[in-house]
Amino acid sequence: MDDLMTLRARTAAFMDRPFVGQFIVGVIIFNAIILGLETSDAAMAQAGGLILLLDRLCLAIFVVELAAKLFAQGPRFFRGGWNIFDFIIVGISLMPGSGGLSVLRALRILRVLRVISVVPSLRRVVEGFVTALPGMGSVFMLMGLVFYIGAVMATKLFGDTFPEWFGTLGASGYSLFQIMTLESWSMGIVRPVMEVYPYAWTFFIPFIMMTTFAVVNLLVGLIVNSMQDAHAEEGNAATDAYRDEVLSKLAAIEKRLDEAGK
Repeated sequence: MDDLMTLRARTAAFMDRPFVGQFIVGVIIFNAIILGLETSDAAMAQAGGLILLLDRLCLAIFVVELAAKLFAQGPRFFRGGWNIFDFIIVGISLMPGSGGLSVLRALRILRVLRVISVVPSLRRVVEGFVTALPGMGSVFMLMGLVFYIGAVMATKLFGDTFPEWFGTLGASGYSLFQIMTLESWSMGIVRPVMEVYPYAWTFFIPFIMMTTFAVVNLLVGLIVNSMQDAHAEEGNAATDAYRDEVLSKLAAIEKRLDEAGK
């Protein structure tokens, strides 16, 4: 039993070494290139066998990595959200991609997402985004209300003359979404409408100000604030761990001094 625990501890220490993480990141990037080459008919015609072999080799490395983590951490492996993420991504890659499940072959590119769980800076970005989701829900509700009100008004104001853009509530909502993204909004939609309704700008300009510049920037602010909070929590955790390590070393030194004094 002690030998098993020692082997698990050694495996965990090995997996936590920086060069192991760097190697996995390299394999993920290399695998992304290989999966891209698989979409090229010319590349597959010249070196299809080698490309598929390298793809299987990358997958084998991912499987060995997960197996090592499972062995080292035991049931604790499934307590980590990023571990579960990696497990699902690699599990999808292991499913057969033939017959009715041929669509799963395309999902193999999801392996590239594993770089998120390996690179700490990317993890902070995702954690900040997830933390911001509750606040973003309120902002999305506000945006939904603005879009609904705007779509009803646009349908009633411009629907008869421009049915392609504002003939129905759905068409109005899509046109307003295009206007919010500022994609061909002026020459493509607003100016033709203003040729018939000269004062249409009094509707479109406030809508753009509320959605593009106010609500969208509010979403960005929420995400940035959540990322800063996540970074601060990570920094506090690292500080606490360093403090505990220093205190334990000081306690060990004091104990040795007391023993030497006796």
